[in-house]
Order: sequence, then structure tokens, then C-alpha cells
Amino acid sequence: MSSADVDVIVAGGGPVGLASAIEARLAGLTVALVEPREGVIDKACGEGLMPGALPLLARLGVDPAGMPLRGVSYNARGRRADHVFATGIGRGVRRTVLHSALAARAAELGVERVDARVESVETDADGVVAAGIRGSWLFGADGLHSTVRRLAGLDRGAPRARRRFGITRHFAVEPWSDLIEVHWAPRAEVYVTPLAPDLVGVALLGAPRTDFDETVAGIPALAHLGESSTKLKGAGPFRQRAVAPSRGRVLLVGDASGYVDAITGEGLRLGFDQARLAVAHALGTGDYDRQWRRTTRDFRMLTSRLVLAATSPARGAIVPLSRALPGLYGSVVERLAR
Repeated sequence: MSSADVDVIVAGGGPVGLASAIEARLAGLTVALVEPREGVIDKACGEGLMPGALPLLARLGVDPAGMPLRGVSYNARGRRADHVFATGIGRGVRRTVLHSALAARAAELGVERVDARVESVETDADGVVAAGIRGSWLFGADGLHSTVRRLAGLDRGAPRARRRFGITRHFAVEPWSDLIEVHWAPRAEVYVTPLAPDLVGVALLGAPRTDFDETVAGIPALAHLGESSTKLKGAGPFRQRAVAPSRGRVLLVGDASGYVDAITGEGLRLGFDQARLAVAHALGTGDYDRQWRRTTRDFRMLTSRLVLAATSPARGAIVPLSRALPGLYGSVVERLAR
């Protein structure tokens, strides 16, 4: 590919990278999507799309199959606190199904895929060169451990305090609820999300070396799950920080721009929104850094506090307090779900 061939280079072919490429094409920009992995990309995640994520997917022309999510249920020691979304219905979507739907839409819109890795980033006043391609802009959508973030000098590193990791497995059973169930075990949270009429996803979020099978076996409500239908997948540590969400013509999108934790299930919704903001910035109709901070403010503040509580002696009081103060519990869920 010759220099100056594209308006936008997108590094990373996961859901947020694909959403960024689709947004750019819908705006009339030319795009090269750089991704070395072939086929559908799976990863460890909760797989629940909050109500606010679905309109963002719809604007991209994407409507993945899944199961309706009516709300969230916190569970611990036989107690539960349920909240039904007031802002609409979410959807549980298998990660591979979401990726396939986004990839098909990107191909339909003429997004050019480049099988390569971004190993260097060179910028000047007019553009950026990455993976041997010159573009006007580079969107780094390459995940938690973003190479683009590091190469652009935007990586602040992951703090060692409260390092938490995620592990996911799937079980071929009929979903028994249309709520995302969060089971607060002594050392981890276990998220159960309906994904299909015969499939649920179980994601564990906890400290390093937390045993998935042992933790799930210790939750009586999940004793009926049986044998897993997929292998364990892991991700983390989730706490990642960036100096800023952009530098010059390099914009970080999704998890690459910094991530607090997976505790609220908001990562994809934020990533899809940031894709929209990045394209607006490239078109000269927005200020990415300012809008990034505004749109992530609630997520960063509320999630940081939830993580602090979850990793402190106050952990055991989270579900009882959610039951005792349903208005406060509901307001937090709604702010993160919209």
C-alpha cells in the first residue's frame, strides 16, 4: 500500500476496532484495519451488553443475536438485590457472535483488512505511519495491553495494587434468569450471563491465582451447571492507565485508552461511544480528549469506588447495603447502564 492511501488506520480487529472502522466508513473515510489474528476473535469477558450499548450498535447497522437482559442481580450468602433497568433492555451476546456481526458489517462497507502487527509508530504534523501504512490518523484499539499506547508514549503502566484478572467459561444449559447475576464469593465476583436459549457464560473476576472451578463450586446456586462446554479463557490485569487518550494524530479507543476494572460490564459500551468520538475528532467536529473524559467520568468514578469496596473489608457489606438501599443501588446501576 502506498503512502497516504487511507484516512484512518485502525490497530486492532476486536469489537471496538471493528466499530471504529465502521464508524469511519459511515463517515466517508477510507480505512485500513491492522490485525494479525485470523478469523473470529474470542476473549474472556462477561458478554453482557448494557442497554446503552445497543443503540450504538444499531447506528453501525449491527444487531447481533443474543438473549434479553432485564437487569442486574447481586447475590451473596442466600441474599439478593435485584434491579430492573429503567432505561431499556440489554442483551447477552456471545463474544464470537458479536465479533462475527461486526466483521461482516465492516466487510460490507469496504473496510480493508491488513494482516500485520503495529510494531512502530511514526508521526508528523500531517499523518502517521504504522505497519507500513501511512494514514491521516491512527486509532489504537488494540486492547488492555495496547502496543499503540506504549509506542505513542502514552502508557502509564498498570499499578500492582489490587491487580485483578478475569476468567470465562461457557455452559450448555438453559438460562434460568433474564438478569445478569453477580455472585459475591469471598474472594471473587462470578458473573452469569444468558447468551442463547441453551448457553450461559460464567465469568470470574478476582485476584491472581483464583481457582475458577473451586470458586464456582462454592456457590450453591451454580451447582447445576455441570461440565463446561468451552475451555478457560483469561484476561488481565484489568487496571490499565494512559497518560492521555490521545497524542497528536494517535487516538486510543476502548480498553487501550485506560481501564479501571470489568466489574460493571461497561467496557464495550464505552468503546463503541469512543469510536464515534474518535471519528468526529478526525473530521474536525469534536475534541476527543475533552469528550473522552466527559463520557467516561461516571464509569471511572463509580467503578473505582466499587473496586475499592470489593477489595476492602467492606466487601461483605455490598449485597446487604444494596438490599437495604435499593434506590442508591438502582441509581448506580442506571448510571452505568445508560
